[in-house]
Amino acid sequence: MAKTKRKVNPVVSAPVQEVPKQRVYRAGGYVRLSMEDSGRPGADTIENQKELVRGYIEGQPDMELAGLYCDNGRTGTDFARPAFERMMEDVRAGTIDCIVVKDLSRFGRNYRETGNYLERIFPFLDVRFVAISDQFDTLNARQRSDGYLIPLKNIINEAYSKDISKKVGSGYAVKQRKGEFTGTWAAYGYQKCARDPHRIEPNTETAPVVQDIFQKRILGMSCTQIARELNRQGIASPSRYHYLRGDAKSERYACAKWSPKVVGDILKNEVYLGHMVQGRKRQSFSEGKRQQLLPQTRWTVVRNTHEPLIDKDTFQKVQETKFVEKAGRQ
Repeated sequence: MAKTKRKVNPVVSAPVQEVPKQRVYRAGGYVRLSMEDSGRPGADTIENQKELVRGYIEGQPDMELAGLYCDNGRTGTDFARPAFERMMEDVRAGTIDCIVVKDLSRFGRNYRETGNYLERIFPFLDVRFVAISDQFDTLNARQRSDGYLIPLKNIINEAYSKDISKKVGSGYAVKQRKGEFTGTWAAYGYQKCARDPHRIEPNTETAPVVQDIFQKRILGMSCTQIARELNRQGIASPSRYHYLRGDAKSERYACAKWSPKVVGDILKNEVYLGHMVQGRKRQSFSEGKRQQLLPQTRWTVVRNTHEPLIDKDTFQKVQETKFVEKAGRQ
């Protein structure tokens, strides 16, 4: 019997399984510095935070830097911050899908709102959140105990912030009663003394502008006319002046112009008589009170603390003119 040739089945190659591509997150770095942190020895700085966040993002294989968002001089007790709001707009637009911060306190000190973002808003928007120093990453938080520590850390942050607010507020009140300057910027026309930041002295660049404003008012010019003239001359308004000097970082000050209100506020300010006038506004996070304007009877006024720019007679004559003018007649 003849042997039959065995048929050999062709080798069927196994289908090649495609390796799923690793998701690359478009990361936005968020940095924040509050007023209380400014100038404190050993405190964070904006540049240090930027360097840390940028370096972290660039060192992650699943992240690419999409932008940095910076709130300088903004409290962490609420989320009404320009750069934060701009970042959230980019999140909703799909520009970024990951947020990286130095630590949770830089993101926010209000534990309720912070928890709402971490547990509801970010998961709903499919946004990854990373707090570097806290070693917290929502990508793996559920697999570790870190996630359960976040609410506690936020409560501690808020309690710390309230304690700082109470201490800082009390300290400011004492300094103000002693006639010490406690503001960020001195009134337009003045500057902080180089040797003592709690004292102010005439600014040779802006003091003449203040004196000119008073003279224009004495000559009968309205607040609107004075503002228009200053803008025509190209003289920087108080906000723009501080922006150009680098004191103010917000872009909203870059093109700020003189307005009748700004001129009127200068003409009514007793600081130009040499008196320290402070406490016009009050905000207390420790008491849960938002910023509010106080009546003049509650202002803190200490007389003869610095060199006056305007004499009493000129100031009094200006006060005798009408500041509240009808629209169109200012």
